[in-house]
Amino acid sequence: MAKILENNILILKEGYIEILNDMKKIPKTLPQVTHIKEINSDDYDFFKKDRLTNPLSKIEKVKLDAKTELSLNRNIVAYDESIKKFSCLEGEGYLVGHSIIELKGDDYKPTGLLTFNFYTQSDFIVKKSDYVKKSKDHKIDSKKDYIMDRIDFLTKYTPEDSILLIDGPLIGGDVYTYLIRSIDNFLDRNILPVFFVKNSNSNIVTDNIDELKNKYNSDMHWTYNYLNKGERTNFFIYRDKINPNNAKVFCYLKAFNKSPQRIEFHVSSFKKFEDEIDNLINKIYYYIIVQGKNNPQIRPIAIAEKYAREYVKLSNINKTFFDIGLTPTMNQERFGG
Repeated sequence: MAKILENNILILKEGYIEILNDMKKIPKTLPQVTHIKEINSDDYDFFKKDRLTNPLSKIEKVKLDAKTELSLNRNIVAYDESIKKFSCLEGEGYLVGHSIIELKGDDYKPTGLLTFNFYTQSDFIVKKSDYVKKSKDHKIDSKKDYIMDRIDFLTKYTPEDSILLIDGPLIGGDVYTYLIRSIDNFLDRNILPVFFVKNSNSNIVTDNIDELKNKYNSDMHWTYNYLNKGERTNFFIYRDKINPNNAKVFCYLKAFNKSPQRIEFHVSSFKKFEDEIDNLINKIYYYIIVQGKNNPQIRPIAIAEKYAREYVKLSNINKTFFDIGLTPTMNQERFGG
């Protein structure tokens, strides 16, 4: 049984308490309608048809070896988050629990960050607050703040010489370029970011490979039928026609007779660590096997996810909203997780 190191950290982002206090100033002259919904960054996964995807080698299956030892002198670090959206007549609030766990032998060292932002179109409300944000598009602005908080958190708390396992796509949503621009900061510290996508309807391979076009509902559909358990595909490269830096190398991995997942690297990361990638994919397969087929995700990320959810629970945000005067429902929904 793995142990949890005692020197764990939970950080409240600057302004966290102040935002919640400011919300008490919001006039409550209308009936309050509040809906609480759990969302996931996987929902931001999208790909446009006018971009290029090509195999780096011939299309083939590669058998995985879970017994291969990872011969890298690197820390294994995993990241995940838990996001809750709060909708009410006055605007929308987003609570995010960010979680990093670092493997230390059989131990886990957790570090957490809680952030909360509230967005409104009302100038009247904004004038009464120092922290509530004016926003014409709550969804886009919340994504930008979430990504920037995530980048800052990972940059500050990921140790050098690490393999950083991140739940969610490298290129996804309308603000992914912020994440792309941060890759060089990780590489300067010899950190290899690896991205995992468990749910996707993308056709980035099947729309661009003639032999596969119009034959499958999605890449996940193709790889589920093409791969045997314990296999991955060859690597593909995806590149934006307009901005070549918006590029990644990826493969699909099928650990069990269940839906595969996509493993992604920025092109710069792949080039720098190319000699180590095959061994790393085998280690990833090992971590998925250890987690088990009932929850076939990589185990360090599964642990980080548990911490992220606990950080959100620790916030006791439901009581806070009740004390403010808003009445949250229990209609929580998770999708794309």
